[in-house]
Amino acid sequence: MEFTAEIIAQHLGGRLEGDPNVKVNTFAKIEDATSGSITFLANPKYTHYIYTTGASIILVRNDFELAHSVNATLIRVEDPYSSLARLLNLAGSVVKPRPLGIEDGCHIDATATIGEGCYIGAFAYVAPGVKIGDNVKVYPGCYLGHGVVIDDDTVLYPGVKVYYGCRIGKRCVIHAGAVIGSDGFGFAPDSNGVYHKIEQIGIVDIEDDVEIGANTTVDRSTMGCTHIRRGVKLDNLIQIAHNVEVGHDTVMASQTGVAGSTKIGANCMVGGQVGFAGHISVGDRVHIGAQSGIPKNVPSDSKIMGYPAVPYGEFARTAVALKQLPELMKKLSALEKTVKELK
Repeated sequence: MEFTAEIIAQHLGGRLEGDPNVKVNTFAKIEDATSGSITFLANPKYTHYIYTTGASIILVRNDFELAHSVNATLIRVEDPYSSLARLLNLAGSVVKPRPLGIEDGCHIDATATIGEGCYIGAFAYVAPGVKIGDNVKVYPGCYLGHGVVIDDDTVLYPGVKVYYGCRIGKRCVIHAGAVIGSDGFGFAPDSNGVYHKIEQIGIVDIEDDVEIGANTTVDRSTMGCTHIRRGVKLDNLIQIAHNVEVGHDTVMASQTGVAGSTKIGANCMVGGQVGFAGHISVGDRVHIGAQSGIPKNVPSDSKIMGYPAVPYGEFARTAVALKQLPELMKKLSALEKTVKELK
């Protein structure tokens, strides 16, 4: 499909500079773009590409100033990245497959209820008492255990496993291989040091508009529920342990691990490979840098990094000091030698 710059600008509410009739039919990174593609400039370090890119249309900020003329048509918007996301969502609604109906080879228990406009792929298993809302898509190889509830417009990609009793809200996306409701890691040692399993009898409750990445696991609670609140976005390969609560609109990057009973607030941003200790509380709007270790409570509006995590500024000063340490050791050794000679 082709769209003109004028149509795209109207859709985004942007301001055109250049040929309103130029057409594009694909997206591309600014450094790789060729004629017929649309790209964007959001990060200043890519600014030099705007003068060499082959893209036909470029989304830029309203206040972006050109050093000299460019060949591409510009569309000025408030936020190029979010504007690109809107266009990608529009394109996705056109190009993504929209399967419908119930395929041969799946198993749906007679007591399960299936809403209107659903898709159940081959080799999916739908257990007794499952409730599936309208326009839900359950791709091949999924497992929905006893009493699972899946609300309207949610998508479960191939191989998703949802254990018994768990609930998933509206418009959620659960990617391939994710496991929702596996047992929390609970074992108690006896007097001989032998570990005995503590039954995990709670559930996982996922609210609306949550996205969970491929091969991420969310454990069921020992009692009560592990709670993933509205709008949370979890990357691939994340571990959420039992009785954890993740506040609304919090985002986490890959390989993050959250230990049991930890509470994470709303609108937090968590980098990759962050580890949270158990039974701690993290406030709202907290930013945590990649590979950080969080051993204790964190107040709201903190920006931290490192292990153990400290404020960004302190971490940066420590990193600078560490780089200087080898030279400081040489100087110290020389000073010690001088002192000995003076003695």
